[in-house]
Amino acid sequence: MGINGIGTAGYPMAGYMAKKAERNAESAEKGFMDIVAEKAVQDKKTDYDEKAFESVGANAPEEVRQAWMEAAKETGVNGLGMSGNGMLTHLSQMMVQRAENWMKGIGGTHDILGSTVQSAIRATEQALYDLDHPLSPNSVKSIEVQRQQVKERAFYQLFLDKLGVLV
Repeated sequence: MGINGIGTAGYPMAGYMAKKAERNAESAEKGFMDIVAEKAVQDKKTDYDEKAFESVGANAPEEVRQAWMEAAKETGVNGLGMSGNGMLTHLSQMMVQRAENWMKGIGGTHDILGSTVQSAIRATEQALYDLDHPLSPNSVKSIEVQRQQVKERAFYQLFLDKLGVLV
């Protein structure tokens, strides 16, 4: 037990305070705006469409990844409802599929799209079906969620079209 900064062995507890002072000095040197600008540059380097794909298509072939990236670029959204800054706009159907796999104990929550073009087509068709036939059709959704689901549907449809060319 320490009293007034003196540890149990009678030595000062300098470790915590020294590190805190060091961090404060570092922050003062850089400046808040410099740190914010640095973080913004790092965020711009992050490709959230690629991150979204990796979280559902870890084992998918390269042509599926290319189709995903092209569809995301053309529609401005991706199949996970992840915006350009990495924030989720809503719960997408592929996210629901991931959650269902996790709850059922099925491995591969990062492998919704599978390892073939055909498995990616099946997963995307299932997401489209689930989007068009919700389990609770009378649930009230905000206007913003409805808009995002329209965009999500457009992404899935374009992604399916691009995958259909590959088969």
